[in-house]
Amino acid sequence: MNKIVLATDLGGTNLRMAAVNQAGKILYRTKHETPKSERADEIVNAIISAARECEENISKIGKVESIGAAVPATINAPEGVIMKAPNLPALDGFRLSAIVSGELNMPIVLENDANAAAIGENWLGASKKFQNSICVTLGTGVGGGIIIDGKILHGVDGTAGEIGHICVEPLGAPCGCGSRGCVEQYSSATAVVRLTRELENQYPKSVLQNKTRLTSLDVYEAGKEGDDLALEVFRQMGFYLGIALGGLINVLNPEVIVIGGGAAAGWDLFIGHLEDQIHKRSFREPAERAKLVRAELGDDAGILGVAYQALNTRN
Repeated sequence: MNKIVLATDLGGTNLRMAAVNQAGKILYRTKHETPKSERADEIVNAIISAARECEENISKIGKVESIGAAVPATINAPEGVIMKAPNLPALDGFRLSAIVSGELNMPIVLENDANAAAIGENWLGASKKFQNSICVTLGTGVGGGIIIDGKILHGVDGTAGEIGHICVEPLGAPCGCGSRGCVEQYSSATAVVRLTRELENQYPKSVLQNKTRLTSLDVYEAGKEGDDLALEVFRQMGFYLGIALGGLINVLNPEVIVIGGGAAAGWDLFIGHLEDQIHKRSFREPAERAKLVRAELGDDAGILGVAYQALNTRN
């Protein structure tokens, strides 16, 4: 019998939900804005509503057996508790699993969103068939997921894989985590914009000079046209991300590193600088072994990752 689960990717902006079968086929999907609320129950109600919409639309195909939820937070998965959700502070300390499971009358699996993306790419995407992989997501921040011997690495407190908070510049830019010089401050989409603003006075001929509502896409487009300011920003992006990944290669000896997220669109402008740092800072054989590849699943990586967890977790 074809097993079906629900999978939700709860973001700070959008809540996406899908019904997924055991082959990874998305049978139905829906997307809604994440409630901008200080009340956890409003977010829960949105999850329940989306889940019931999916259930109703696949009812003729089969019965949903469980649900997986990817959340942008540090979590205590065994207890089903969201420990800290910077973009959804209403959920801090909230026992999400118990509430959602009770409302839907089905078991639930809770997972960090970056870990879920790593699992999704390992199941059906760029790291498929590899047992040891690192997945890095370059978006508003820098997320990460680590798979060792075919299993996601959670760590004793559930916080393993926080690649974005590896320090690459000890006296560098302050980070929201409380530290300074984290790779997130140099290799995220947000960092691309900040670095452009900080450096623009050094490049008076740049087309990015004093551009209002500057985005990372603007910087990428300028870089493709050879703008010196944009090229320097992406050089720094690759330089710092290469330092972080070089260290991870020495520590974890992965077979493949998957790089995704919106800021990965600048691949052609930063990848050479990234590779240069890896080869300067890593042991030769592990550096040569580790393949650098682009993510394949896009926004579906997290959805498919928690679907896999829900399909394969015994409740």
